[in-house]
Amino acid sequence: MSAATPAPAPAPHARFLVAVLAFCGVVVAVMQTLVVPLLPHIPQLTGATPTAASWLVTVTLLTGAVCTPVLGRVGDMYGKRRVLLASLGVLVAGSVLCAISSQIAVLIAGRALQGAALAVVPLGISIMRDELPPVRVLPSIGLMSSTLGIGAAIGLPVAALVVEHYDWHTMFWASAGLGLLDLVLVLLVVPESPVRSRGRFDAPGALGLSAALVSLLLAVTQGGSWGWTSVRTLGLLVLAVLIGLVWGAYELRTTSPMVDLRVSSKPAVLLTNIAALLIGFAFYANSLSTAQMVQEPKSTGYGLGASIVVSGLCLLPGGLSMVALSPVSARISAKYGPKTALALAAAILAAGYVVRFFTSHHLWTIILGATVVSAGTAIAYSALPALVMRAVPVTETGAANGLNTLMRSVGQAFCSAVVAAVLANVTFRAAGRTAPTLHAYLLVFLIAAGAALLALAVTLCLPRQRPAATGSVGRDRARATTAGVRPGRQEGA
Repeated sequence: MSAATPAPAPAPHARFLVAVLAFCGVVVAVMQTLVVPLLPHIPQLTGATPTAASWLVTVTLLTGAVCTPVLGRVGDMYGKRRVLLASLGVLVAGSVLCAISSQIAVLIAGRALQGAALAVVPLGISIMRDELPPVRVLPSIGLMSSTLGIGAAIGLPVAALVVEHYDWHTMFWASAGLGLLDLVLVLLVVPESPVRSRGRFDAPGALGLSAALVSLLLAVTQGGSWGWTSVRTLGLLVLAVLIGLVWGAYELRTTSPMVDLRVSSKPAVLLTNIAALLIGFAFYANSLSTAQMVQEPKSTGYGLGASIVVSGLCLLPGGLSMVALSPVSARISAKYGPKTALALAAAILAAGYVVRFFTSHHLWTIILGATVVSAGTAIAYSALPALVMRAVPVTETGAANGLNTLMRSVGQAFCSAVVAAVLANVTFRAAGRTAPTLHAYLLVFLIAAGAALLALAVTLCLPRQRPAATGSVGRDRARATTAGVRPGRQEGA
């Protein structure tokens, strides 16, 4: 009687692939937050108005929202590695533009190119699904998804250190260098997935989606400065709705849609995307409020008067917790299902804001509350792509994950608008200046906790799915082969 054959160890290819793709995700996430500590100084450094300076953040949000689902679909059709390389090339170009100029128009153009690289994350998730052995898929996509939070937590303190001690162009040269390193690593390690979806690219659908998103996000991000009842804000919101309705009707009739609304309207996909929006909202409130709160002067009665660097470092433990908890979330998803993992994550997020509500007077308790919120975010960001991939065909992974990442970005945009409105309107005079009251921050925490509880309610409404099985990815590949699509690489490929 022959001895049982031991299970093969993970191939070195798989380890390198995950490490390279996760590094790409972290670099892209760092790019999204890189300019935040610099914003107060931009008018002095460039001669731009504060309104123009705010576009350094707004434009990345717009281009990221537009390019993420579009490039995810392009990757499904023409090659995920090819589109990944193009996205990283755009990031490098945008970084170089920002590094060589102090003109606000050039900086905005560079930031627009950097924002387009957000598509790297859903593309990386799709490549992992195609290339990795089934047993490694869940933990790997969990890590890849969490890089958005990890990079944000790392990017803020690093950027603050650069702003405080070096010429501000240095951080853009550094980002260009990291982008080039990503390009080389992808060329060396990441293979091109043979999994393809058939059909032609839906250019009208891409243009319609882009127009609707730009109209919506412009209204949301600029509504505070334009006025929420102004003609521009209301006009853009109405335009977004009208374009969205026309676009939806077109997508339902075309044979190769940009977004398959029939798949996206299934409860398993629709509710997951709604939960992603709410989780994005709840997560971003933590980043927006923490840095500003600890920097408030002591004359406010609650502020700690901390430096930019210290305020950024407050988020670093949360970033480290996200790295540590990504594999934990994958184990929860594998054993109990990603629905259970997402419900647990939403509950932890709400609990984190309860901690923040009652302990906002000392630096260490602020860090503790922020870290609890980050822990919930890590579990959520790992569970969301697992839920998406259970509900969509293997040939639509890139587009579906791109849409899910987009929903998180939309949630963050709404959060930014809400937090800005609360902190700008619930104020008092302290030491000759207007500052948000402590109650303004506490109200932000309550709103974020409410968003997390809504995410929990939405998650509990998700349809019951069968427990995860290590063969599920293999079955997906078999279905893709039956449909006339070449299967992805098997273990050790």
